[in-house]
Amino acid sequence: MTAPAPARTVADLLLARRDDQAVALHFEDRTWSWAQVVEESARRAQLAEELLGPPGPIPSATDHGARRHVGVLLDNVPEYLFWMGGAALGRATVVGINPTHPDEELARDIRFTRCRALVADEAGALRVGALDTGVARERVLVVDDASCVSSAANRGAGGSGEPRPDDLLLLLFTSGTTGRPKAVRCTQGRLAAIATRAAQLYDFRGDDVCYCPMPLFHGNAVMALWAPALAAGASVVLARRFSASRFLPDIRRHEATRFTYVGKALAYVLATPEEPDDADNSLRVGFGTEASAPDRLTFEHRFGFRLVEGYGSSEGGTAINVTADTPPGALGRAASAQDVAVCGPDGTERPRARLDSSGRLLNGDEAIGEIVNRSGVGGFEGYFEDAEADEERTRQGWYWSGDLGYRDEAGFFYFAGRAGDRLRVDSENLAAAPIERVLERHPEVAAAAVYPVPDPVSGDRVMAALELRPGGRFDPDDFARWLRRQPDLGAKWAPRLVRITGAMPLTATGKVRKSVLRAEAWDCGEPVWHSPGRQLRYRPLTDAGRRALRGELEARRRADLLGSAAGAGAERSAKGGGALD
Repeated sequence: MTAPAPARTVADLLLARRDDQAVALHFEDRTWSWAQVVEESARRAQLAEELLGPPGPIPSATDHGARRHVGVLLDNVPEYLFWMGGAALGRATVVGINPTHPDEELARDIRFTRCRALVADEAGALRVGALDTGVARERVLVVDDASCVSSAANRGAGGSGEPRPDDLLLLLFTSGTTGRPKAVRCTQGRLAAIATRAAQLYDFRGDDVCYCPMPLFHGNAVMALWAPALAAGASVVLARRFSASRFLPDIRRHEATRFTYVGKALAYVLATPEEPDDADNSLRVGFGTEASAPDRLTFEHRFGFRLVEGYGSSEGGTAINVTADTPPGALGRAASAQDVAVCGPDGTERPRARLDSSGRLLNGDEAIGEIVNRSGVGGFEGYFEDAEADEERTRQGWYWSGDLGYRDEAGFFYFAGRAGDRLRVDSENLAAAPIERVLERHPEVAAAAVYPVPDPVSGDRVMAALELRPGGRFDPDDFARWLRRQPDLGAKWAPRLVRITGAMPLTATGKVRKSVLRAEAWDCGEPVWHSPGRQLRYRPLTDAGRRALRGELEARRRADLLGSAAGAGAERSAKGGGALD
């Protein structure tokens, strides 16, 4: 029997399920079959055509009028998936709009991506109605009103023509943890290939129930969960928003077998009260990125299933895959078709990492560099109208990931933070992630974020924000003694300023917004402990001490290196923070 041809587009994957009566989608008390999902997607395709007109030729870089961009400003609700399916069938483009962004930034995202229509709930429609988004009022669809799709009932996708692999399906904004978010281009062909490959590589099954707590405007939820579930015929459970306290009840209610996570999500679930029956659940695997190794081990032990820590980004320029022999804490090895290395800014490969018997990095100063695909740009399809960012990513014809890492003698890669997480201390370059890994081993610490603040003389000082576990307390003398006992804490890694925060400023995917922490520095309205001398001796930073630090910078004309604390505070308030609960 001849094997079926591989799907060339996401539309192909959807249409292959148009007669499938298996459950495709769970949301609160409702379910939809795959056949119903395809039908609802076809209705949205028809709506897109009524709103935007039929698709024409692929637009050029300057032909903005031909673009068929639909901004989706929603939580994780079924309507979001119906519009992604509708865009695939109708050859439109979904722009994922982050509802946690403050008004000015949200309006900028909609204008920049040239959305011609917007899908929102009542609260979102009311919000954008007061903003300059460039979207005509009559092209804002309020999905709370069921009549918004009634005109398209029982109609197909219209005269859109055959979907093509090079149709632009998604614009996904990067998290913006270290700088301005950029809109990543993702075509139907690329997402279909990701769906098929991920379903095979990570063993998605038709009877899997995939819990989706990460937002659908982010690549993790789309590329690591929804797309491979579609390819495998598995079902998806949508959580409207991530909640640490609802995580296990949701898993049990829907009998979920797998889920995805990003950033600090595991730490916040672990911070919920432990119960003796936590391991009594249906999960068999969790997949995600950027959780600490101690959190992963604790999570597996407490909840009784396997976690797979992968590596990837919405850009898709580098492939590093987990293998059966991947050591704890490692990302895996590079895909066989790619020449991936750890390089300095000039492209010179860094020396291999030396690790002790516990897997702790011993030569971080020389081993850490940027993870680079030297065989080309991989699946990277560019950013939307950002030639400067494209050029930065593709220097020398290589793909520069923007991620810091190191590689051991066996070829396994390890994550060391974002390129923006570099610190320059006493003329040495440091990376934040290895320091954070040390700090998060402290028994009182739930989450740590390390970032640079300006040193009065030159370079940076290491500052750390610590979020303590429930009921935890910070003892400065004990903390200093504990740091001195850590064999893998580099000589210049110990934080000289420690902020005790009630809630980290987070993106909607649980990544720490270090730009906020850097801008606030020590003028943050929360307790800060300072160790100014050569020996680690932490003392409370008083108001007079804060003024003195700023005065030192002003005296040496370095105060301009501090961000605006007032502006950062406003940004933090607009975005929220803490345990996403």
